[in-house]
Amino acid sequence: MADPTRIFIVEDDKRIARFLQIELEHEGYETETEDNGTRALERIVQGDFSLILLDVMLPGMDGMEICRRVREVSNVPIIMLTARDEVEDKVTGLDLGADDYMTKPFAIQELLARVRNALRKRRGSEDTPAGEKLTVKDLVMYPSRYEVTVKGEDVQLTKKEYSLLEYMLRNKRTVLTRDQILQEVWGYDYTGDTNVVDVYIRYLRAKIDDHFNQKYIYTIRGVGYVVKD
Repeated sequence: MADPTRIFIVEDDKRIARFLQIELEHEGYETETEDNGTRALERIVQGDFSLILLDVMLPGMDGMEICRRVREVSNVPIIMLTARDEVEDKVTGLDLGADDYMTKPFAIQELLARVRNALRKRRGSEDTPAGEKLTVKDLVMYPSRYEVTVKGEDVQLTKKEYSLLEYMLRNKRTVLTRDQILQEVWGYDYTGDTNVVDVYIRYLRAKIDDHFNQKYIYTIRGVGYVVKD
């Protein structure tokens, strides 16, 4: 029998927490809840959760700090929930390692879809062969080890930069549109400016193309981006 999917709801609004608990359990998930950030971090580190729904504004410790600390020890999927619809907050949360970000109020069906998407990605990463490597020219990525090297030198990437590069490497020589990248890498239907993709492409180019004086990421004007030999 497969292990149950356990979702940890970290939310200090008891009405919202209970609502999420009812909806998720109706979908067949097991749930636990916590309304204090400090206690939530302790339980995440000690527990074996399949996914975390993490409110940003919490007593004890805020969701951003929890996300940062969890990412030091675990790759458990994290979907952040917040009442603030600020692009800076979303970028900060994603850069800290969150897999997705939802602004309250949200439709429960959309949240459930994002939960399924995050869990699907997690299962996919667990199924990745331990010895697998993705390459383009002299750039090598080892997905199971979360490592990237260029000409034998380690390249330090944020979680989102790594996910973007991995998606492009898995689709080497295929031109990817901004919308495709947003859907696959950010994991939600982005309603703002797609320039966030361009920003992250610039980050990658600064760390890889510019640093090593070698072109890996190409712009196809009016279409999107491609990694190719």
